[in-house]
Amino acid sequence: MYGEIVHSSLVSLYNTYTQGTREHFLVLFSFHLLILSLDHSRQDFIYEGILPISGLSLQAISLEPDTSQTPHMFEISSPMMDSKVFICASAAELHNWIQHIEDRKYKSMEQPMSPSHCALSYLIPCNEHWKREELKIYLLQAPILQWEGSPIQHMGQPGCISIVHIINTQRAGLQERLMVLFPQDVLLLSVDNKRLNIKYEGRLPRHSIKAVERSALPGRLEFELIGELMEPLLISCTCQEDYWNWIFQLQQVRQHSLTPLKQ
Repeated sequence: MYGEIVHSSLVSLYNTYTQGTREHFLVLFSFHLLILSLDHSRQDFIYEGILPISGLSLQAISLEPDTSQTPHMFEISSPMMDSKVFICASAAELHNWIQHIEDRKYKSMEQPMSPSHCALSYLIPCNEHWKREELKIYLLQAPILQWEGSPIQHMGQPGCISIVHIINTQRAGLQERLMVLFPQDVLLLSVDNKRLNIKYEGRLPRHSIKAVERSALPGRLEFELIGELMEPLLISCTCQEDYWNWIFQLQQVRQHSLTPLKQ
């Protein structure tokens, strides 16, 4: 799915809070960096994320004043994720990672990514369970254009996720959106026609919106999102499973917010 392997090696992920380390295996492809942790008891790898190279910042770092004694470390970060620090086995290996990643970042600008190299093109439409689960993982790692606010990981774990069509009842036009439910917000994203890039379109606080059923007829699965500080949005789902999931989740939080506290 991601093309040929450019570079790979065993590294240690450094926890800046506990100062502990865990073994990981990094695999660099032409446009992505794959992160795997190691399960020694099962002699297996555990998938921990895939990061687009184009959105990464990279730098060698030192935690000690005496650089001759410090481990061979580099840090990767992006606007969409908390930074990660990796320790290499040697100075040569550190140099290799920095050189390869910087080289791939430069080439990715010169050579645009094709849909065959982008996981997003395989995950949308997210009409199967495995696609929805992989898409949730992808969103927590991928760069999102014009993102606003703190990193997406701080929003909690995503729940419902589906492609919907939104009609603003005050304006004309039908818009395709990727709608994602988080513990406190409903996140709205758009995806370009080539299924290569995701763009931030806004978020709605769950406690301030209400889902009103409009039509559960096949071919017209619609509900309305209303709130005091927003224009009504008519949401059209592609299947009944998505429709009833959204109605259940959004009406549930509304009912909980209206439940009086027991004295």
